[in-house]
Amino acid sequence: MRFRYPNGKLYTSKKTTSSLPSAGNGNRGMRLEDDINESIAFYRREKLAVIHKKPTPVQIVNVDYPARSRAKITEAYFRQASTTDYNGVYRGFHLDFEAKETRQKQSFPFKNFHDHQLQHLADVNEQRGCAFLILRFTESDEIFVMKASVFVQLKEKSTRKSLQKQVIAENSIAVPNGIIPPINFLPAVDRLFF
Repeated sequence: MRFRYPNGKLYTSKKTTSSLPSAGNGNRGMRLEDDINESIAFYRREKLAVIHKKPTPVQIVNVDYPARSRAKITEAYFRQASTTDYNGVYRGFHLDFEAKETRQKQSFPFKNFHDHQLQHLADVNEQRGCAFLILRFTESDEIFVMKASVFVQLKEKSTRKSLQKQVIAENSIAVPNGIIPPINFLPAVDRLFF
């Protein structure tokens, strides 16, 4: 069971923290994903929006069966490049968004975004859907919601390999951490699109 402080921050005991695996690329974005999954479950329960996490298309090649109840996938490949993490419907409009987090303190690396994801978001925007990004700076636990079209424009103008936090803050909506839901991003979507 997961416990949160009143400010929404996840509680971890010192014992648990030291036994956690190192946060390499394999676990990158998992805390943000968990918080968004809790938030969209809340939105569905409250009938505010219908949003789902899209599964990544994977082709399983090899499975080890030491026991029927302990099957383990030992080899798998991505079938195709996935588009974005989440999509759904809110206020009669299609929502499509990507969620990313970084350990960088003052900038968000562009390498965290794949060109096909940004192209997909541009296509959604062209069809008048709500295409956006949820960006989290893990060190300061700051969360921003930014229109995907604004992000792409800033990326194209930039001569750097990252987008400065100050530029993100000036061009997006800051979302406070919460408890229920952990990331209440729909008010930011309202401000950006409606």
